[in-house]
Amino acid sequence: MRVILADSNDLVRAGLRAILSSVKKLEIVSEARSSQELKDQIKSFGADVVVLDYTSEDFDIDVVHTILSTNNTIKFLAITPLQSAQTLVDALRSGVMSYVKKDCDIQEIVDAVVETSKGNKFFCGKILETIQRASIDVNDIDFENFTCEPIMLSVRELEVIVLISDGMTNGQIAEQLFLSTHTINTHRKNIMSKLGVKNTAGIVMYAVKTSLVSPNKFLFASDIVN
Repeated sequence: MRVILADSNDLVRAGLRAILSSVKKLEIVSEARSSQELKDQIKSFGADVVVLDYTSEDFDIDVVHTILSTNNTIKFLAITPLQSAQTLVDALRSGVMSYVKKDCDIQEIVDAVVETSKGNKFFCGKILETIQRASIDVNDIDFENFTCEPIMLSVRELEVIVLISDGMTNGQIAEQLFLSTHTINTHRKNIMSKLGVKNTAGIVMYAVKTSLVSPNKFLFASDIVN
């Protein structure tokens, strides 16, 4: 099992190296301090698993999609401070297979790497709790149906998408747009049908992908649990 550690923090990489060096049949082939280094090292060394903090300096979540677009056999395990539920979902939609917190127990981190290398998804309890608190079931996230095909959305539907991405309820959106809650609910259903998504997470993902909203607004959302 060939592993690359990707984190801009030297101390974090040293800690992960110390934790994983004792795991049998696991080889740390390189360490990356930026997205560009990670892409270069994938080309030079290859890897089975990348242990990545995409929130650290000089990294971003787009590197996951970029790498997977040319090598879809690589498995990504994200290990970050706890983020907002939507940021976690966006990471999973981008291609992250497993997700744990940086302050997880050592054995839990080791288990996450091993299980991810086998092709199994692994989430620590805090990550699942954060996602589920937002009423998002990780098994309902539609990973397959997000495509680049043209989608015809009305101006009103685009307004509703932006307001949904702002975390507003149907009632709040209705009040702001001077429409009935029933009308907003209909718009929401039509939007999900057109986008081929199953829930609010899919709508927000579309908004981020199409630059209707900035992904940066989710990185330090108010529902982050420290």
